[in-house]
Amino acid sequence: MEIADIQSLYVQVLWAALAVSFVFGAVAQRTHFCTMGAISDIVNMGDWTRMRMWGMAVGVAMISFYAMAWLGWIDPMQTIYTGPRVIWLSALVGGALFGFGMVLASGCGSKTLVRIGGGNLKSLVVFFVMGIAAFATLRGITAVLRVQTVDRVAFEMEGSSALPLWLSAAMGWSAPQGGLLVGGVVGMGLVLWAVLNRDFRASMDNWLAGLGIGATVAALWWVTGHLAFVEEHPETLESVYLATNTGRMESLTFTAPMAYTLDWLIYFSDASKVLTLGVVSVAGVVLGAFVYAVASRTFRWEGFRNTQDTALHIVGAICMGVGGVTAMGCTVGQGLSGLSTLSVTSIIAVLGIVLGALAGFRFQMWLIERE
Repeated sequence: MEIADIQSLYVQVLWAALAVSFVFGAVAQRTHFCTMGAISDIVNMGDWTRMRMWGMAVGVAMISFYAMAWLGWIDPMQTIYTGPRVIWLSALVGGALFGFGMVLASGCGSKTLVRIGGGNLKSLVVFFVMGIAAFATLRGITAVLRVQTVDRVAFEMEGSSALPLWLSAAMGWSAPQGGLLVGGVVGMGLVLWAVLNRDFRASMDNWLAGLGIGATVAALWWVTGHLAFVEEHPETLESVYLATNTGRMESLTFTAPMAYTLDWLIYFSDASKVLTLGVVSVAGVVLGAFVYAVASRTFRWEGFRNTQDTALHIVGAICMGVGGVTAMGCTVGQGLSGLSTLSVTSIIAVLGIVLGALAGFRFQMWLIERE
């Protein structure tokens, strides 16, 4: 493969990522897909409908991920989620901080981007603050704190921290077959948990959210793990995953990509700052949500109500930026992409997010009672 071919493929990967994230944004805007909203519905109304959307999406993504690994299209070990090291304290603390922050900021990272597309100016502020906080936790002052504290607490699993791959090694199965078996069983269980509910089946939006969101996660795994994979780069003679920030295959995630987006915008004239999958995905979600909002005539400008509303959103954005990077992902990065691999770290991070969200709801109730 020549350099010109690499450059052409790089562009194809970016266009593909833009298309997938555009669909994610449009589907999320139409169906009101939101992890924080799902937890809120359960706490406040006892309604599990949106949580079933999320469960179905995870199930579809999980089945697809391990089916593609079984077919040999992707290497399941080439993700940040499936390595042997489990940074459990970072996942738990970072997840809790993110979950608490998303309640204060009226939604997680993906919901922030969707709301920007729908005309929400509060979410635009959250985006910038969250992106700066995330960048500081990647390379700045909070990065030093993260590396010197919670990141040091970890344990190693033999082979991989993804439960299907770990179990395959323990049982002497081949990784593709074991992954398909375990991932398929768990993924199908989640799908059935959703569709066996009569109220869930009654709404096409529920099906669209579960199948559509899950399919976008799976599609981006294919784009980065198959389409973007170059076995031997003509300059380095090493294998490479084009357009990814981690150098490995990636799927949808939005905390660190917000930081990368701000970095790209601020240093746009620097030739070393190139478009990556994360930056394009951020733009695609906003664009998809915007197009659907305009087409459905639901686009509305919205601003802050008062000083307290502004302060809560800013604090929430900081918590999400710091927490999302610390936990190695957000409700989409860990809650969908990470869980599709059945990574132990992702499971712990999601637990932390839920606990943090519950604490956030309690804090909001305290504020209301205080007033």
